[in-house]
Amino acid sequence: MKIGFALPYLSNVAHQVDRTAEFAREAEKAGAASLWAGDRNFVAVNPKIGIGGLGDTFVPVEYRTAADPFVLLGVAAAATEQVKLGTNVLIGPIYPPVQLARSLTTIDLISGGRLIPGFGVGWSPEEFESANVEFTKRGARLNEMLDVLELMWTSDPVEYHGRHVEVPLQYAPLKPAHKPRPPFYIGTPTGARAALKRIGERADGWLPACIVPFFVDADSVLAQRAMINDFAKEAGRDPALIDTIMRVNIAEGTPLPQVADIIKSLSERTGIDEFMVESMSLPHIDASLDLVAEMMNLIKKG
Repeated sequence: MKIGFALPYLSNVAHQVDRTAEFAREAEKAGAASLWAGDRNFVAVNPKIGIGGLGDTFVPVEYRTAADPFVLLGVAAAATEQVKLGTNVLIGPIYPPVQLARSLTTIDLISGGRLIPGFGVGWSPEEFESANVEFTKRGARLNEMLDVLELMWTSDPVEYHGRHVEVPLQYAPLKPAHKPRPPFYIGTPTGARAALKRIGERADGWLPACIVPFFVDADSVLAQRAMINDFAKEAGRDPALIDTIMRVNIAEGTPLPQVADIIKSLSERTGIDEFMVESMSLPHIDASLDLVAEMMNLIKKG
């Protein structure tokens, strides 16, 4: 089983980003398989929609403080040698695709091809307003963004003319180290059908999520995976080639032995063998490093 951890990008630990290289090195030494950064540009004072877009207006206070994921991943790439480096997830539609391709290409080159770029459509209308991007078209824009990344990472010169994205004919000689390109992973925290269809039709990996111990449902994970497999078959793709890495968010106060037991149970029931662990409530980097060390010991005990 492979276990990854969140870099210090969110909440209290974001105030200690100057220790990102130290955290990355120590996590790698402890046996972490991957390191991750999420994407939160800001939290509106009066949000129209709450976390995940599920109908209320609640957004955790921890989301108000977030560091730049591209910078953190670049630092982690330079400080480590083997761990994978992922985004879980970037709000893909709010970024200009050419600039996004450049940033991710740079990280992949620094790391020697260890990047796992994960994308989502986002749920905050205010973040889209600040980027001058139409919120209701975010799914279609993400599809075109993936088209552009595919071209930017495999062709030169490049041009693209879509309904939502325009890329004029340009030179694109800088390519990622990962060949033929870094894999596309897509997150589905709410299991939306459109996202599952997108994964089946074109993604290389799926990033589901759970919250331990309150929202853990292996049956739902299996049902969503079955839908992805069906969509993949309809698109003429082999479902077995679509990887899965599950995000495990730890609710404040949950004992780590309980977290480890739940991860092992999920792995046994779903067949997922790679997980990303995150706790938003940790007070500082040292607590994050303690979490890494204890979790790795608990997982290794089997």
